[in-house]
Amino acid sequence: MFDEIWVLIPLAPFLLGGLAIWTRHQSKMAEKYGHLPKGIDPDTDRMREEMKYLKERVAVLEQITTDGHSTRQLENEIEQLRDR
Repeated sequence: MFDEIWVLIPLAPFLLGGLAIWTRHQSKMAEKYGHLPKGIDPDTDRMREEMKYLKERVAVLEQITTDGHSTRQLENEIEQLRDR
C-alpha cells in the first residue's frame, strides 16, 4: 500500500490547481449573489413564509377530517369558520 503512495505525488499540483480554481469560482459566486450560502436566492424568504402558511392550512384540514365529529357538527364548524 505504501509503495503506491508515490503515484499520488505527481498528481498533487493538479489537485492543488483544481482546488484553487474551485475556491476562486466559489468566491465569485458569493460576490455575485451577495454572499448568500449555496442554493439561496432572493425569493427564499417569501417561499419559506408561503410554505409555513400552507403547512398551517394543511394541519387545520387534517384536524377537521380526523376529528371524530359527526357530519352535522363538521358542517357547523365549517360554517362558523366561513363566517369569520
